[in-house]
Formats: sequence, structure tokens, C-alpha cells
Amino acid sequence: MGIFSGLLGNLSEVSVEELTNQYGAYLMPNETISTGFKLIRDSFIITDERIILIDHQGVTGKKTRVTTIDLDSIYEVTMETGGTGFDDSELTIHYIKSPYYKANTITTASYKFEFKKKFNIQGLYVALQTSATQNLKRMNG
Repeated sequence: MGIFSGLLGNLSEVSVEELTNQYGAYLMPNETISTGFKLIRDSFIITDERIILIDHQGVTGKKTRVTTIDLDSIYEVTMETGGTGFDDSELTIHYIKSPYYKANTITTASYKFEFKKKFNIQGLYVALQTSATQNLKRMNG
């Protein structure tokens, strides 16, 4: 069932120890992993500073693209729980890509994560939305 879920695009939670062993080299000094998820070869990790997206490319997966979304740049989070049938749970984060948040023109983007229907995404949603709300207050204050 795990491989089948992976083929459908569902993320599975991975232990902090396994993520640290496999991706610890990508962490900044004093940065710690809070949680992380894996989809066959690709992963995403949430630390106390950022979300790290790890995309293993090519046939062998040796080529790796690492992308960071700073937690401080997230301004909105949306959640959709799984329904009946093959519906997945989805979590979408909206974030500012511009390096200067108070510039006249900012660039934004969004990223959608899909989870197994049975995975309870409410805790992750609340944690990220709490960060987003604090960010909005800080940016607009």
C-alpha cells in the first residue's frame, strides 16, 4: 500500500532521526528538524527556520534540487481534508518570494502538498497558520 500511495502523490511522515541522518548536511548551524515527509524519492522537511523541499531528479536520483521556503515568508495557509473515494488531503502554503517584504513590488508563490487521506493535517495546518498570522502582524505592523 505504501508504494501505491506514493504513486498517487501522497506524502508519508518520516522520523526526525531518519531525516537528520539523510539530510542533516542541508541544515544551517543550530537549525533543528521539527517534522518531515517523503514521497518515494522526494522529501520535504520542516525545521525551526524553514521548509526544505528536496527533489531527487533523473533516473538514478543522484541529481538533487534543494529549495527553501522561509517560515517567515508564509502569509497564508489553506487546508482541504480528504473526502470519500480517492480524495487526498491537501495543504497549500502561500509565501513571499521577494527578499524584501516591505518593497513596493513583491513576488508571491504557492506550494501544494498532498497527504494520505487518513493523515490528520490539522496539527500541521495550525502550526503553519500560526506562523503565517504572526508574519502578517510583523509585516504590517
